[in-house]
Amino acid sequence: MPGTPGRVLVVDDSQVIRQLIKVNLELDGFEVMTASDGAECLEIVHHFRPDVITLDLAMPRLDGLRTVGRLRVDPRTAEIPLVLVSASAGREPPRGIDAVLAKPFEPAELVGLVRRLCEEGRAGVVQLAKSLAECRHTSRTLAP
Repeated sequence: MPGTPGRVLVVDDSQVIRQLIKVNLELDGFEVMTASDGAECLEIVHHFRPDVITLDLAMPRLDGLRTVGRLRVDPRTAEIPLVLVSASAGREPPRGIDAVLAKPFEPAELVGLVRRLCEEGRAGVVQLAKSLAECRHTSRTLAP
């Protein structure tokens, strides 16, 4: 889609969370596709060719970390920035993850993170992680 800030693949087993993330990103002009788990993500990622992928940890069939492993070993997807959006995530990103956003989260924080990753790609991730850690909001509005 010409003029969009980027393409995002949202992977989460919760339909409510998928829709919530999708709507917030679309309101900001992103083109968004969703997948209900890692297996579905791997089925559609090469056709959709996202600029960023957001994914949950705990999902049926293929969980988030195993999905990350498969995305990172495939040369076609190895450089796509990956954002872990999960209630069970720690502060430090697991190996292969570029950024972590804990549920509940502020929609503006999610949109800003995705926008920056689309603009800067994986090269800007280290600086982005430091900025997010320093500027983390204490208020939360969205439940897992």
